[in-house]
Amino acid sequence: MTGRLILAGTPIGDVEDASPRLRRLLTEADVIAAEDTRRLHALAGRLELKPGGRVISYHEHNETARADELLDVVAGGGTVLLVTDAGMPSVSDPGYRIVTRAIERGLPVTSAPGPSAVLTALAVSGLPTDRFCFEGFPPRKPGERARAFELLAAERRTMVFFESPHRVDVTLAAMADGFGDDRKAAICRELTKTYEEVIRGGLRELAERAAGEQLRGEISIVVAGAPERESATTAELVAEVLTRADAGERLKEAVAEVAAAAGVPKRDLYAAALAAKPARPAGPKK
Repeated sequence: MTGRLILAGTPIGDVEDASPRLRRLLTEADVIAAEDTRRLHALAGRLELKPGGRVISYHEHNETARADELLDVVAGGGTVLLVTDAGMPSVSDPGYRIVTRAIERGLPVTSAPGPSAVLTALAVSGLPTDRFCFEGFPPRKPGERARAFELLAAERRTMVFFESPHRVDVTLAAMADGFGDDRKAAICRELTKTYEEVIRGGLRELAERAAGEQLRGEISIVVAGAPERESATTAELVAEVLTRADAGERLKEAVAEVAAAAGVPKRDLYAAALAAKPARPAGPKK
């Protein structure tokens, strides 16, 4: 018999979202590779079933080393079921490396689709869903985070991020700096769980709310893409920045707002504005 590797989606909150196929696979698979074996046994208990095969750990710290061990089972005709703590494997969770290794070895890979925090957050956000991208967890360091959002300022697709509840306020503030205060967004918290909450508004508004409240649980942030507008030339954008600076606005603040509105990298516009800014007249010689 031909073995196979199956990536299965598990509930992200409500246990009733477990599919009949997932229930069957948990009892039939020869090996269940779980991100956290304790959580897997807890899920099985809530589903009132007993895993039929051997349960082993498969997480970010051993996924490369253990991939061939699991794939040897597949090569021998067995079924390996890969599950993570919640949602679909490979989506910000272990799974990608074993899939690429299975492809290298010519072994079959399939999926038992299930819940996904990315798609669930996108669906309830109220933001456009026709084109979107998943950006995972933003960088933790402030400088790297600011640069990442600067590069995404012109992204036209709706963006989905994951974030820790301990950093959601500073991340939203950095998004407001990079994308603009009024860019529409949604904080999606504890999806499908008892205390599910979706908070919608502009980025600055959401950042201030997150700073004033202690948001807990699993959090996804959905951000609208850059607004469609007639493309302005760099010279036109620089002229707008310098006009605002001449009126008394700080150059960096003028650049940030104009860049966010135009959907262009802030760093490039700032450099162009500096180059175009008239030099200050030299003072009298002494």
